[in-house]
Amino acid sequence: MEILSDILTSLRVSGSVYFCSHVEPPWIKEFVDKKTACFHLVRRGACWLKIGDRVEQLFTGDLIFLGPGVDHILTSEPPENQMAISGESTLLLCGSCSFVHDTLSPLSSMFEQVAIVREGELNKHAWLKSTFDQLSSEYMAQNIGNEIIVNKLTEVVLVELIRINFGRQQQHSFLQALKDKRIGKALEYIHESPEKPWTIDSLASAIGMSRAAFAKKFTLLVGQTVFTYLSNLRIQKAKEMILTTSLFINDIALNVGYESERAFTKTFSKYEGVTPKQFRKNNKNLTES
Repeated sequence: MEILSDILTSLRVSGSVYFCSHVEPPWIKEFVDKKTACFHLVRRGACWLKIGDRVEQLFTGDLIFLGPGVDHILTSEPPENQMAISGESTLLLCGSCSFVHDTLSPLSSMFEQVAIVREGELNKHAWLKSTFDQLSSEYMAQNIGNEIIVNKLTEVVLVELIRINFGRQQQHSFLQALKDKRIGKALEYIHESPEKPWTIDSLASAIGMSRAAFAKKFTLLVGQTVFTYLSNLRIQKAKEMILTTSLFINDIALNVGYESERAFTKTFSKYEGVTPKQFRKNNKNLTES
């Protein structure tokens, strides 16, 4: 199993484009109190980005991704002591995006609140660049049925942006764990069959390590003990089943490795603060979408 793909699938990514047009200087666009993440691609021209005291100049082909709640400004007007940008119009592609940023995920610490992908880096991902071209064309054409195409293309773009972020974080301990021959294999076993009654002994034996050496190295690279990681994964899988299926809670408990609904409910409540049934009720709108 490709572990990153499994984790990305659980993020439940969604997105849409809300603006793609030319803006003539002088212009300014303020983005405040946004509950979702967003991205801006400079299709043509240039502009300034202001985030608090941070100022960046964006040029044609530059892309910026901002997490939820990051207030920012895009403008043609230069900050103090900076040269003015040429008087040409700027073509912007702006979109909003959301995903289940689950704190149980080992990748939760890898998401940057502000990430800029410059044109040179974006050009290395030809497929992503062409997707942006198609996304822009679809939005501007406003043909019948284009909304669903735009939304689906945006979802693909978001997953690719997350993958680019992974590539920037090669020294992150979890990525090192995936690359480690034995720890990576243990993670593969856990993700393939989280419902199995795994123990430190059984996993250590499966990958050819001693119990003590395996437990120590797993915790060092993954940042969690084997038991904690397995419990987190089981709860993540259970949440996905609760949101996407009509299975009874008892069946979900068995599917993710718990012998009884009572044991599952106790663990689920510990991590989520609510019972599985309450979690389903609280997220009824998601299960029906």
